Amino acid sequence: MGIINRTAALLTAATAVLAVTAPASQAAPAAPRTEPLVWGGCAGGGAPQQQCATVSVPLDYRHPGGQRIDLAVSRIASANPELRRGSLVLIPGGPGGTGLNTPSAVLGKLPQEVRDRYDLIGFDPRGVGRSTPVDCGLAHEDLAMVRLRPWPAADGSVDRNTATARRIAETCLHNGGPVLRSISTANEARDLDRIRQALGERRISAWGVSYGTYAGAVYASMFPQHTDRILLDSNDDPDPAKVGRGWLAAYGTGVEDRFPDFAAWAAAPGNPDRLAATAAEVRPLLLDLAARLDREPLPWPGANPAVLDGNVLRQTMVDALYDDERFPVLARLVLAGLGSRPMPAVQGPPEAVLQNTVAVSVGTLCNDVAWPRPAGGYARAVAEERAAHPLTAGMPVNVMPCALWPQPAEPPVVVTSHGPSNVLLVQNLRDPATPYAGALKLRQAFGGRARMVAVDSGGHDAYLANGNACGDALVTDFLVTGRRPAADTRCPAAG
Repeated sequence: MGIINRTAALLTAATAVLAVTAPASQAAPAAPRTEPLVWGGCAGGGAPQQQCATVSVPLDYRHPGGQRIDLAVSRIASANPELRRGSLVLIPGGPGGTGLNTPSAVLGKLPQEVRDRYDLIGFDPRGVGRSTPVDCGLAHEDLAMVRLRPWPAADGSVDRNTATARRIAETCLHNGGPVLRSISTANEARDLDRIRQALGERRISAWGVSYGTYAGAVYASMFPQHTDRILLDSNDDPDPAKVGRGWLAAYGTGVEDRFPDFAAWAAAPGNPDRLAATAAEVRPLLLDLAARLDREPLPWPGANPAVLDGNVLRQTMVDALYDDERFPVLARLVLAGLGSRPMPAVQGPPEAVLQNTVAVSVGTLCNDVAWPRPAGGYARAVAEERAAHPLTAGMPVNVMPCALWPQPAEPPVVVTSHGPSNVLLVQNLRDPATPYAGALKLRQAFGGRARMVAVDSGGHDAYLANGNACGDALVTDFLVTGRRPAADTRCPAAG
């Protein structure tokens, strides 16, 4: 999950706008027929065989004849038309992630038998990238990940987080316009069905990753009759009482699940970035360094913020746990904090891209479900979380902009077992962002519609991401033949 993520009069005004532009309930009026796609070249990269088109969708599904917005869609056609089964829609994560070039990104990874059977379909969700993009116009300082992720002060205070959340919410509501207020997972599912219609498909298959698992689950719940084979990879808990608030809280568990993998790597003999002689020493080393940096931050020219403090180190840790290939980034920052390495060069996305991603993330998380208001016990929850999960220091339960947001236009979609039994979940056992415990909740919600393949791996993303032949073979067989394991299955660690 990509969380970042004026006054009461402004909130009231935004609520008034909502009455005009809010997303519709599932039972929306019939809409005009979606025009077929006209494929052409893709601006901005991608494989030579990738084509692009535009789908026009309603801004407000309650008023399908009203204002419309454009969605950018891409396609890499089936490698073998004689074996083609249909379209495999690649649902991006985030929320706020771009997906237009995902067909090109996965082209070299997918087994040939999958490539033969599907057109690979990518898209930018509404508000993202080339799909009528939105922007909150946040101050540069508020784009720092230690602001977007609500890391408490060194003493556990949440006062600054509350002020930041209020400022981001008010700025997004003022600058984001009706498109931002229309962004929700339910509307992404409606948009997906318009893409299906434009593709001329009676049913579509989908591969959703991270937040895309929730979007895919919502689509499979709202439009079950239009689903073919649904693959959900690195799965979010669909709890309708929490939605994104639950995903943020899950970092506490996920980081604890995953950190031992980093500790073992950081203590391995021969590692040029080795931190300690034993894995057991790595955790106290990092916690002690973070506490020291809380008291005595180090300058970090070019970074945002321009210091290495305890929360910057903690945020770097969370990011690094997504993928083993990021472990050296964290280790080298620890060594820099200890004074034995220079401060690393600063790298990050262009600010315009970050502004767009943050705006869509805030819009989705806040429009999907109501969050407790600032007086709703955040300080107490942070104190308890800091004691239970010291690595994440209370961040997962802290106050976010959604606590200052207008009431959502509609309730979250409830994922249920109603529909065809055509869903396969694949999940790493040690995922820092979408932990196994939350994936089990999605599996439970689907009931007999789903099976789960749990992979004894660490990190975020499972299929074709960890070299686990057992898990990859089961997922590939599902995409090619529709077969799933007779029961939920666990694949051993790759050896």
